[in-house]
Amino acid sequence: MVVEIIRYDIAPEAADSFLQAYREAGEYLTRSAHCLSYEVLGGVEEPNHFIVRIEWDSLEGHLQGFRAGPDFQPFFARVRPFYSSILEMKHYSVMSRS
Repeated sequence: MVVEIIRYDIAPEAADSFLQAYREAGEYLTRSAHCLSYEVLGGVEEPNHFIVRIEWDSLEGHLQGFRAGPDFQPFFARVRPFYSSILEMKHYSVMSRS
């Protein structure tokens, strides 16, 4: 399993549209056999910061499975308007968990 972290800086007037985009895009994530779970986190101290955390079965499952599959294009169409607001988009390994 790998975790994809996408950090966003979203202008306050775009926050509702951003959240709606991920509500719609989430349908395509949950349909993918490669996506184990996902969540959208909102900043408490910095309300314009959001994190999207997606658990993938593997790096290959994300990059070659999901991105090459039928759900990627409709997923990306929903979130594309916020692509320029990305601060970080990386994959991580879980090193410890409670």
